[in-house]
Formats: sequence, C-alpha cells, structure tokens
Amino acid sequence: MADTHKIKDNSFATVLSDLAQAVPPEGLTTGELLKRLGNEGFLILCMVFTIPFLLPVSIPGSSTPFGLAIALIGFGLSTGQKPWLPSFILNRKIDAHSLKQILDRGSIIFLRIEKLLHVRLSELTKSKSMVRANYVALTVSAILLMFPLPLPFSNTVPAYGVLFLAVGSLERDGIMIILGYLLIIIAITYFTGVALVGSIGFRILFN
Repeated sequence: MADTHKIKDNSFATVLSDLAQAVPPEGLTTGELLKRLGNEGFLILCMVFTIPFLLPVSIPGSSTPFGLAIALIGFGLSTGQKPWLPSFILNRKIDAHSLKQILDRGSIIFLRIEKLLHVRLSELTKSKSMVRANYVALTVSAILLMFPLPLPFSNTVPAYGVLFLAVGSLERDGIMIILGYLLIIIAITYFTGVALVGSIGFRILFN
C-alpha cells in the first residue's frame, strides 16, 4: 500500500495528531508506523514508544519490545549506521484503538514540550563524540525501560530519559540533553536502591 501520509510538518504534536487521524481500522505494524514518520522516523519512533509509560495508556507487555526497539535504534545511531530492527518488532501490530490513544495523548505532551524547546548549549549536540554519547545514553535508558518491574516510576523515569534525549537531539536543545542524562542517573540510582533493599530483605529472611 502506498504511503500517502508522510510527515511534512516539523511540529511533533502535529505529526502525531495527523497520524492519529490516518490510522487504518486494522491498526499499524511498527514498520508501517516507521515509514509514515518520514525522514526523522527513528528518533520520533523512540519518542512515540515512550508515550504509554508517560500516560495511562495500557498496552500489556509493551515495555520489553518497545524498550528493545528503542535500544536497537539508539545503538544503531551511536555507530553512525542506519538502525536495524528485527522482523518480530517491525511486524508487531499495534491495534487501532491503542495507537490512536498513544498518538492523540502524545500530541498533547509534545505540544507542551515544544513550547520549551530552543537551540541552546549546542555543543552538546554538535560534535560527533557528543552525538555518539547521547545515543549511547538513549540506549542505556531504553535498556532500563525494558525491565517489566512492578514498581512505581520504574518505566516512567527511563521513558522520560529517552524522550528528552531524543527530542534534544532532534531540536539541538542541550538543556533537554542534560535533563535526559539526569533522569538516567535517577533511574540507575533508583534501581540500585531497590536492588540493595531487596538484597538486604532477602538476607534477613533467609539468614
């Protein structure tokens, strides 16, 4: 089927709003969604895949495949290559109702974020070494997102890390990049704390 809904607007909110209106009744696969996102599709796809963890949009079992997809995209971009996604991710179908919810509600978040975006601290997004470091950080945040832990904020914090790193990279906004790194540090600290508490509890119970 010909792709008649390629994105021509630079506004992320408009991108998602337009896509929501164009979702067919049978839904879309990840590969089809990627094609409709246009030239900057990979980073925008990363942003889209964070939305279920930022808002109460339930897609059961999505943290691992969505996190894996983001991690593979981040790794590919960090090496300077076109990201590769396996067929089980590209062919994963997102039903129309869930996808429309993601895109509609995501457009509201992105509209708010866009008001804060400016080209600033551009040294954090210009040099090859920093660009590579930012994509590595995005990959790390995605790996943290992959773990389906039944804990408060265990998905939300790394999801925001991915979102800020992706949008900061696209818009050359160094403040967003810094926020992304900060959230990764918070996520790692949180998971480390949980692991330590769990370890202490295990020792108390079985010693």
